[in-house]
Amino acid sequence: MPVQYSIQANVVDIRHDLPKPDDAFLIDTNVWYWMTYNRASQTDRPPRSYQVNDYPAYISKAISVKARLHRCELSLAELAHLIERTELEIFAKASGFDKNKKKEFRHNYPLERANILAGIQTTWGQIKSMAAPVEAMVNETTADAALARFQTQLLEGYDLFILEATAKAGIVQVITDDGDFATVPGIQVFTSNKRVILAAQNQNKLVTR
Repeated sequence: MPVQYSIQANVVDIRHDLPKPDDAFLIDTNVWYWMTYNRASQTDRPPRSYQVNDYPAYISKAISVKARLHRCELSLAELAHLIERTELEIFAKASGFDKNKKKEFRHNYPLERANILAGIQTTWGQIKSMAAPVEAMVNETTADAALARFQTQLLEGYDLFILEATAKAGIVQVITDDGDFATVPGIQVFTSNKRVILAAQNQNKLVTR
């Protein structure tokens, strides 16, 4: 069954938008992953062609006009998880290893662990060179705010905290392929996700700048 998005954000189709010098974008973790991790396409569920083409192209345009790019430090944890999972899947396909044995892979194959670490370091280094940090203070107040957001907005755990961090920083523009962000009021979602764009168009939430 297709996802039925209730669009609350203003949605911008990046295929038909030009970044502006006064834009300030938070870039979601998956977009960073597709842009900076050179083995992302070797996972069991490789990214689609638009995901590896549209987002890097738009971000390159943003850099060229000197728009501000931001990262959330919580993305490091999510990226580390994605990279480790990808390397496990690559290793399993090449060797016949059972990819469900994550702990064995993590502890019993030090060379693979070293490769994972190198991948994470390289990827995060690229991200740091392109984007300024949004500090993510995870304390009781933040957790309570995230839990309150969880009651009305259809987001997963990482995204709840990322949105709290960006809200505190006054950033409302998010480059993401994740349709969950489109359910959040008060932000602008910059995306190439056709389902989100169509839903936004049907609900009068697709905007042209």
